[in-house]
Amino acid sequence: MYRINEIFQTLQGEGHNVGRAAVFVRFSGCNLRCPFCDTDFAAWRDMGGSDIVEAVTAYAPRLVVLTGGEPALQADAALTAALHAAGCEVAMETNGTRPVPAGIDWLTVSPKLPFVGVAARPVMRRCNELKCIFDGRSPVTDFGIEADYYYLQPCDVGGGPASERNRRITEACIDYILAHPQWRLSLQTHKLAGFK
Repeated sequence: MYRINEIFQTLQGEGHNVGRAAVFVRFSGCNLRCPFCDTDFAAWRDMGGSDIVEAVTAYAPRLVVLTGGEPALQADAALTAALHAAGCEVAMETNGTRPVPAGIDWLTVSPKLPFVGVAARPVMRRCNELKCIFDGRSPVTDFGIEADYYYLQPCDVGGGPASERNRRITEACIDYILAHPQWRLSLQTHKLAGFK
């Protein structure tokens, strides 16, 4: 059984796959407590792998995103195999502090070490996409992780994208990328466009 917070269809709002239709499987629970997290950890329902596949395939997906919370605490090779058998491409968004199961087609690692401390030290050394949260204060680093793509995402500190502090963080993020072009900008387009 897996603790599932919610399963829903939307567009991928961040990173390399932005704009792609996807079904999100949000796992409840995390080994970290980031100050900007938007997941309700107290809410979940227990679901078996077949229940998850049934809920996911009700949307006729191609891309399924395992997210959280921290999906690497629960997701396993049996679940990814079942999703593959249903014709799904399986992506995972993880903080990188735990090994991920076999069968992940697209891996996004988003380390939280600058915000949580040593408990958030990543163990992952390779991913498709490294997505680092940029707050304008913490130094930018790749944490020794090799990735196909490197993204900086301005930290949303509240008040919406037009708030003065968010605007300053985004401007500083853009300036950093202009000086360090191996990084790309990742915006939370779901917040900008108003979809989940």
